[in-house]
Amino acid sequence: MTGVLPVCIGNSSKIIEYMHFCGKEYVAVAELHKQVGREELSKTLQMFVGEIYQRPPLRSSVARKVRKRVVYYIEQLEFEDRRVLFKVGCESGTYIRKLVHDIGVVLGVGAHMAELRRTRDGALHESGSRDLYDIAEAVKELDGGDESKIREVVRPLEEALAVLPSVYIKDSAVDAVCHGASLSVKGISKLDTPFSEKEPVAIKSLKGGCVALGRAAKSSSLILRSDSGIAVETKRVVMEPGTYPRMWRSHGRG
Repeated sequence: MTGVLPVCIGNSSKIIEYMHFCGKEYVAVAELHKQVGREELSKTLQMFVGEIYQRPPLRSSVARKVRKRVVYYIEQLEFEDRRVLFKVGCESGTYIRKLVHDIGVVLGVGAHMAELRRTRDGALHESGSRDLYDIAEAVKELDGGDESKIREVVRPLEEALAVLPSVYIKDSAVDAVCHGASLSVKGISKLDTPFSEKEPVAIKSLKGGCVALGRAAKSSSLILRSDSGIAVETKRVVMEPGTYPRMWRSHGRG
């Protein structure tokens, strides 16, 4: 498999588990074991859009227990002879090899995956990827005092979290969250997109910097109607304490 492979360095490694909430996109080639009609194939592919059940294949790094995953879309790109080129957007942890096998079972002809390419991981798309030669060149120019190339290659961690709902907080609340405090409703300045209770969210400063990652203790609509209480439970602090002035007391964080 080739394609997008995000590499997190330094403090950005803290966001990896949250990138898994953002979904992935693949382009794959499935080889059917017998010929089928184009209309039959199209209908069968759409049967796998939505919530599906999968048992991980024999060659996998996890326990082979049946689990639920969500397929957001399947788009048939090309179909020639017994080979199907298709694009699939899915929840992290979906096995495309198993998906192809199951499609073959439903069609009644059998199928296996011939090729696979990951084209998107969360908000990071293949079109923005860089190869090792780009990195080597950027490091060489950085050694010479030019930072422009390395800034193109090494992107801000906020870009990887762009698809997560964001909660923007007041400057007075930043350092408390950096010390692990959960975010209270009073510390919020604005929300960007609606979210539900328990959904993962990014906690950001008003300048757009990621302060922490957490889970919503209330839905966005309830937060907007509340005057007090915990809005987001802080799970992973990203920003270093002291980046913003301390404006809280030990008995009254958030």
